Parts: sequence; structure tokens; C-alpha cells
Amino acid sequence: MPTPEDEGTALLHAIRAHRPRLAEGGFAADRDNADPTGNLALLAELGTARLVVPAAHGGLWDGTERGGWGTLIRAVREISAGDGPTGQNWLTTALVARELFGPGNGLPRGTREELAHRVLHDGLRFVSSVAETGTTGTVTARRVDGGVLVTGTKTFNSNSGGGGAALVRCLLDGAPHQALVDLDDPRIEAHDDWDNMGQRGTRSRTLTYRDVFAPDGHHRPAPATPSPVFLGAVMLLHAALLQGIGEGALDALLGHARTMTRGSLPRFSGPADDPLVLRRIGATSSRLAASRALLHTAADRLETGAEDTDETTVDCFRAKVAAVEASLETAAEIHEITGARSTSHAHRYDRFWRNARTFASHDPVDAKNVYIGRHELTGTVAEPSSVIRF
Repeated sequence: MPTPEDEGTALLHAIRAHRPRLAEGGFAADRDNADPTGNLALLAELGTARLVVPAAHGGLWDGTERGGWGTLIRAVREISAGDGPTGQNWLTTALVARELFGPGNGLPRGTREELAHRVLHDGLRFVSSVAETGTTGTVTARRVDGGVLVTGTKTFNSNSGGGGAALVRCLLDGAPHQALVDLDDPRIEAHDDWDNMGQRGTRSRTLTYRDVFAPDGHHRPAPATPSPVFLGAVMLLHAALLQGIGEGALDALLGHARTMTRGSLPRFSGPADDPLVLRRIGATSSRLAASRALLHTAADRLETGAEDTDETTVDCFRAKVAAVEASLETAAEIHEITGARSTSHAHRYDRFWRNARTFASHDPVDAKNVYIGRHELTGTVAEPSSVIRF
């Protein structure tokens, strides 16, 4: 009988085998500025939702705070290598699921069983509705019979283009709170204001809540600050997304280069005979391999619970920095290696750089390097939440 680890590995192989299909769906979603609905349906068919649901409710995750991060982070990398926006959408569901199903979640068992069933069998997607950048006030909740009513506006609601449910951070009686609401509620207004150059398929638009009802059992007090394990995992999931975009760019580069019938100079018959092209491809491959190794090592260390928590957290930050740099450099190399014809919109190879640049801009690399540098120089670390933007 296969173990959960065996089944997780099989899912990773299945995602990898379907990366070309994910790339096709991502191409169309980027072109049409649309939600990659088909890609997420494909991932649901493959059974990837089992990675984000505890074993007690039919999934593969053991339900502990540290459990399952290694496989989950590798899955985000594989999905994002097919399509970056699909990877961000999927990891958003994964992160919210970790909050809803994790230790001390504060939700009744019946609620958790209902949500797990919807995730596993109905393709339920989650939105982390947290940001208030650019709004004029704080989202609040007030008590009514049988639940709470949520009012206010949140920005950057990634993964909101395909329905699902939003976990909304709000203030209830002046204290941090979270309410889970279905996005098909008519009292939620979705603003069509996500028109960014990259990660277009995330549909990270603004949502306005107007007395949206969350029944008892679907809201809870929010933790004041995330745990160090969760913060480290967020860094690694961000790193996995960017690492995947870089690897997808290399896939596209290699696929195109194999169709070329000339090299960079007339003396070369094609890329395989061109040392200039081969050198660039080799350097790109090595750079991605190095950042991938750091990502996987940090993920496994986070999961196993290494004794030096500070060093583990620093490794998570290092992995994010390395993945950002490797992804951006790889995405920028495509046209340099494949030439002017590859700039045609028929290929949309620029989407890799646009996706990487858009997501990397969310969370400044300089802040991560300051955190790492402080640790190297003084042996101390700052509070991680002081250098992470949610």
C-alpha cells in the first residue's frame, strides 16, 4: 500500500508530465487577461488538492504545523514552471487551507469537514483577503444573530477570478478576526481593476464587502502574528513560484532553440553548433539548479524542524533572494539567445519576465538581504514579520 510520501511523489511526477498543458493554458490566460480556469481544473483532476487537506479529512498532509511543506513547495515549483499565475492561484488556496486546517484553527469539526469535501471534490478555491493598500479604511465585522457581517474593501485578492471563498481579515470589537465568505454572495462587489503587465491570470482585483454574512463556525479570532514556521513557509512558497517561472522560461527557451536553423553568427549552423548559445544555456541552467537546490534544502529543513530556528528562517530568506535573481535573469535571456523572431506575440515569451518581475516587486529583495546580512554580521535576526509584506 503506498504511503502518503509515495502518493505525494506520484503527484509531483503527474504535475511535471502536464507542464506543457499548463503552459498552453497560461499562454491563453495571459493573452486574454483571464483566469486560468482550465489549468486549475486540470490540477483538480490530478488530485493535487490532497496535498493541502489533512489526512483526517481525506488528504495527504499529516495536519501538523511543519508537516508536508517539502512536497507542497515542490508542487508549487512544478505548477509555476507550467504557468506562473496558475502557480500563484494554487499556492493561495494552499496557504489559506493551511490556516483553516492547521493546529489551533479554531473552527468546528463540521466546518472543517465541509470545507475539506469542497476542496477535494468540488475544486473549491480560497482567497487570502488581507491587503488594504490604497483603501480608505479598515474592514470591520459586527455581530448579528447567528454570525457576523463583514464590511469594507480589500485589494490584491489573488485567485478571485474563479469563485470560491475568501478568508477576510477584519476587526471585530477592535480585535483581529477572520471571516470565511463565499465569493458568489451578491453583497460582494468584484472590481475589474487588475490590469497589470504580469501575473494577469491571478485576477488580483479589489473586492468590496457590504454587510456580507459569515455564519458562526465560519469566523474566528485571528492570530496576532504568524508563527515563524508559517512565515518561513510563505517565503519558500514565494521562492517556489519564482523558481518555477524561471524553469518555465528555460523550457520555452530550449523548445524554441531546438527549432532554430541558424546560430548567433553565420559560421554556426544552429544552436547546437554555437558555443555562444551553449555557454548562455549552460550558465542559465546552472543558476536555476543552484537556486532550486537551496529551495529544496530549506523546505526539507523547515519540515523536519531543525534545531536552529533562526538559521532555518535565514535559509528561507536566502532561497527567496536566489529564486528572484535566477528567475529574472533566465526570463531576460530568452530573446538574447533565440533572436528577434522570438519577440513575436505569437510566442508571448515576454510573459515569463513580466510574470517574474510583477511578483518579485511585491516583496523587496533588499529587505531580505538586510535580514540575511544582519544575521551574518551579528549572529542575530530581526523579527521576520518586519521585513515581509503581506
